[in-house]
Amino acid sequence: MKVEVIRTRKMMPPKDDLWAVIRKSVKEIAEKSIVVVASKVVAIHQGRCVKIEEGVERDKLARQEAEWYVDRDIVPGEHIMFTIKNQTIIASAGIDKSNANGYFILWPDNPNRAAKEIYNFLKKEYKTKNLGVVVSDSHVTPMRRGVIGVAIGHYGFNPLRNYIGKPDIFGEKLKVTLTNVAESLAVAAVVVMGEGKEQTPLALISDVSWVEFTEDEKKIWNKELKISMKEDLFAPMLEKVEWKKGGGGRK
Repeated sequence: MKVEVIRTRKMMPPKDDLWAVIRKSVKEIAEKSIVVVASKVVAIHQGRCVKIEEGVERDKLARQEAEWYVDRDIVPGEHIMFTIKNQTIIASAGIDKSNANGYFILWPDNPNRAAKEIYNFLKKEYKTKNLGVVVSDSHVTPMRRGVIGVAIGHYGFNPLRNYIGKPDIFGEKLKVTLTNVAESLAVAAVVVMGEGKEQTPLALISDVSWVEFTEDEKKIWNKELKISMKEDLFAPMLEKVEWKKGGGGRK
C-alpha cells in the first residue's frame, strides 16, 4: 500500500471551492485508488463555518451539533466536551478552530453524502472507473495520548472485510472477526497528512488490491459497520455516562 499526500493552496473559510483546489493539485488518479479528504476542507466547501465573535461559544455550538454530549466539567482537565455525532465519539462534535482563520469549522453536513459527491466529481473529472473516497478527521482513543485518523464518511468501496467462517493459520474458523477497512485507510492517510501547517488535506492511497470497490450502496453503507451503544463491546462503560441529548440529528 502506498500513501501519497497532496499539497494544496489554503482553503479559506467561510466558504471555498474544493473542486477548484482538487483540479489544480491532483493531476491524475490511478484505477483502484482511495482518495482521502480532510473533513475540514469538505466543511469549508459546504460553508459550514461560524465566525468567532462575541456571543459565539464553542460548547453551545457543540451541544447544537451533537446527538449526545457530556459537559466538560466532568472531563479531566475540562479540556473538551465529549460528544456523539454520527455514532462517533468525538471531541466537541468535531468543531475545530485550528487552521481556520478566525472561524469555528463544523463537521461536514452528512459526510457519507459528501463522500459520494466527491466520488462523482472525481470519477467524471479524472475518468477513473474504480476508486474510493474517505472523508477523514482526527480523534483520540481511550488510554492513549495523541490523535489518529477516523473515517467519518466514505464511498465507492465496501468498508468491512469479513473473515467470519474463514480459517485461521491452524484451520480454526473465525467467528467474529471483521476488519474496518474505511477506518484503517483513514489512519494510514492522516498520519502522513499531519495536524499542523503541512497544508496537505488530500491523500492518494494506491496498491490496495484487498479493497472491494463497488457502487452497490448496500455494501458501501454496510449496516454492520455501525452498531448501537447497547450492542457495543464498551457498553458497560458507555451506558454509565450521563449523556445529555443534543440538538443534532444523525446524518
